[in-house]
Amino acid sequence: MSEPHAARFAAKKNGDLRATNPSVTGCAGASSGHAGRKGVVFALAAILFLASASLASAQNSTQGGSASASPSGSQTASQPGSKEITIEELFLRSVEFQILREKAASDDYDIKMSALDDLEKKINAGVSGSDTAQVEFVLEYLAMEGSGRVVREAGRQVNNFPEVRRRAASLLGRVGTEESKNALIRTLLIDDEPMVKAEAAYALGNLGMNPGNQVVQAIEFAYNMEDPTAPDQNFGYAISLAIEKLAQKTPGGLKDPEAYRLLVKIAQGNYLRTVKAKALQVLDELKSSK
Repeated sequence: MSEPHAARFAAKKNGDLRATNPSVTGCAGASSGHAGRKGVVFALAAILFLASASLASAQNSTQGGSASASPSGSQTASQPGSKEITIEELFLRSVEFQILREKAASDDYDIKMSALDDLEKKINAGVSGSDTAQVEFVLEYLAMEGSGRVVREAGRQVNNFPEVRRRAASLLGRVGTEESKNALIRTLLIDDEPMVKAEAAYALGNLGMNPGNQVVQAIEFAYNMEDPTAPDQNFGYAISLAIEKLAQKTPGGLKDPEAYRLLVKIAQGNYLRTVKAKALQVLDELKSSK
């Protein structure tokens, strides 16, 4: 993330919150404990939200060059003048992406990070056509590593790699497709790790896509599932940044009561002064937008 790493959202002027403010040091632990108690409820609520969002997305979908789901459940990519082909078929056409897929599927953390290095280079160089669908597919796989897809050995989870998910979310925000937006919404709603949720929220703002107010609703949903007595400071700051970005990329600004309500909640919530000030700043920007 260019502005800034998820662990430094609210530290642009005051240094890392976790390092400089004792009251923040225990936030992650408190959040994790709360997440354990509310896990089942959160999962069910997220599934319901995703189901409704999928219906809305299906109603608004187009037949452009975006990836879609085939009847068999595998993703497909549409190409002008040709029949739809599956992501699997696209991978088989490219040795490079076959290698990327194998690296992403590895059990080794360092190999997964190496796959992300390769993907970042491709995004920096510019991706288009079928490459975009393949990049998005691998990034979504990595964004779900340890949250949407859990591997256990002897009852212990062995694939919980929050930094892999955080970095994958950041790169998804640069792909710029409808599928990458949907993948980020799923990451935001499913992941329990605050730094991953913060990165997903910021990346959604960076994408600037908010059809039917879908993104703001997802961000508000994730916020409402937080423990208000011990909210994550970085996630709160990331939400303000995301709404700010969405407003900047929406013609005429963001005219959305849900966005206003969310920022007010952060401004009056149990947050540090820096986080509250950012929420108030974005509210002022929305008020003055035309």
